[in-house]
Amino acid sequence: MKPEPSNHLQQIFAAAYRQVTQRERAPVIVACFYPYADLTHTIRSRDSRVVAKVSDLLREAPPPVLQAVARLLWSRLLKQKKSADDQRLYQQFVEQGEVQESVAQSRLQREAKPPDDSVGEFYDLRQFFVRLNRRYFNNTLPRPSLGWSRRPTKRLLGHHDYAHQSIVISCALDDANIPPYVIEFLLYHEMLHLKHPPRTVNGRNHYHTAAFRAEEERFAHYDEALNWLDEFARRQNS
Repeated sequence: MKPEPSNHLQQIFAAAYRQVTQRERAPVIVACFYPYADLTHTIRSRDSRVVAKVSDLLREAPPPVLQAVARLLWSRLLKQKKSADDQRLYQQFVEQGEVQESVAQSRLQREAKPPDDSVGEFYDLRQFFVRLNRRYFNNTLPRPSLGWSRRPTKRLLGHHDYAHQSIVISCALDDANIPPYVIEFLLYHEMLHLKHPPRTVNGRNHYHTAAFRAEEERFAHYDEALNWLDEFARRQNS
């Protein structure tokens, strides 16, 4: 589905144009929030108008952040020097933990292979699901869509989408050198989300409840899997 233009975003881009160029009249602008997999933002001239696409991960961003993004994009298009203040404001925003987590989830979910493409080069997620469902859930869990991500992700290795009832595992782990119990643990964790839906407390969703964590520790290779994942994370950050 083609994203609808955002009047609010178009007004931000028009104001940003006047700020960057010191001109009163802005060109025709079509701006929208676009479902990129990450924090990609684009701008280009097309047929006597300017088309700007801002990642929809910024839909709830504070107005100053969107204004900074608009000015940076105009500077890119017009080949002008970018504002250091705008760059700093944007960078401070995207470095926040919750923003990084949203980006990681988006990459894993939106770059997933087609639904139910569970067969990787080395491992089949469906086989893991069947074994885990039998061993830990007495075959009571309905099988969601299972898939490997299209591109390797390192910050977030697994994700359960409640809206589409799908589980995606990072293809970075579809490797013969990865112990099978690591993939099983990540899949088991996401399967627990099927059994333990989030609880809403004071308007906030809590996904990893005490019951969730207690059941997570039942995994046969719980300690080994956590240690392996901790070491994996250190290697990625070194």
